[in-house]
Amino acid sequence: MLNLLKTKATAPVLLASLALLGACQSNTTKQETATTTDASASADTAKAKKPLSQPLVRDIYTADPSAHVFGGKIYIYPSHDIEAGIPENDKGDHFAMRDYHILSMDSINGKVTDHGVGLDIKDIPWAGRQLWAPDAAFKNGTYYLYFPVKDKQDVFRIGVATSKSPSGPFKAEPAPIPGSFSIDPAVFTDTDGKAYMYFGGLWGGQLQRWQGGKYNPNAPEKEPNGNQPALNARVAKLSADMKRFDGPVQEVKILDENGKPLLASDSSRRFFEGGWMHKYKGKYYLSYSTGDTHLLVYATGDSPTGPFTYQGVIMKPVQGWTTHHSIIPIKDKWYIFYHDTQLSGKTWLRNIKVTELKRRADGSIETITP
Repeated sequence: MLNLLKTKATAPVLLASLALLGACQSNTTKQETATTTDASASADTAKAKKPLSQPLVRDIYTADPSAHVFGGKIYIYPSHDIEAGIPENDKGDHFAMRDYHILSMDSINGKVTDHGVGLDIKDIPWAGRQLWAPDAAFKNGTYYLYFPVKDKQDVFRIGVATSKSPSGPFKAEPAPIPGSFSIDPAVFTDTDGKAYMYFGGLWGGQLQRWQGGKYNPNAPEKEPNGNQPALNARVAKLSADMKRFDGPVQEVKILDENGKPLLASDSSRRFFEGGWMHKYKGKYYLSYSTGDTHLLVYATGDSPTGPFTYQGVIMKPVQGWTTHHSIIPIKDKWYIFYHDTQLSGKTWLRNIKVTELKRRADGSIETITP
């Protein structure tokens, strides 16, 4: 009787103890599973953050690489980032570059040579501040360096400098290209010998202040809102001497899959800055940065002046706020030159990189995860 009562009395305690033990074992298993999952996630994150490629130069900060093959050698014309001590803002005042270093390499993954300063802001008679992303071209024995810089009135214009060597030094013309404005000049020479300049950038690039063909200092700092058409890059044919526009500046139309203009609210597809043109199998590829959505995307067309139809993403976001690129063929492959902030972790101190650009059989570009 006593034993029976004792068993009945202790049964709930025993059951409770067993339940508690099971719960502890269950929690331990869950914790182990969570720990394993967290470790896997951390490993995946670390793997995902591993850079696709390494900086081409490490002793100076470089960005916005414009690459070309001149005389069988690869030349790169980047921005030269510096620590100017200016707080970050949407106008880009902290990008206070003052000169350009010209780089070269005999082959991809080869040694990079820094040829030193190719052009200094103090040697540009009309310049005020902020020597931003340049490009280069060659014609009839002369090399041309195109650059945006704010004039004495703090308005971005585009200038041109010349040299008999692709490594410089370059001598700037005494005045900016008439009719030029905004930033990011990119010069494309077609197979028929005609050359075109693409340019423009929003926010700090001031493109939004040029609606109607005249600079408006009181225009909003940023782009149109809502369902208004997006502001697009500009294009102009260059003169025979490559120093001025030969004809009017035109807006580059970028359309969606239904043939309608992209809207300003379509921030993952609309133009922001950093336009670049290349040609592949008779098609014109306009690539550009979407800016605040951090993508490099592209659109294709049948004419160098458009219209262009949006096609997709070339490169997912890099480390850092801005993204800017160039695309060129080297021997039997295509490469994309770009930048991120691997070395500094700071938006305004960037480093240039290069990786292969791959296409599908139909000419579409495979998306790169940098």
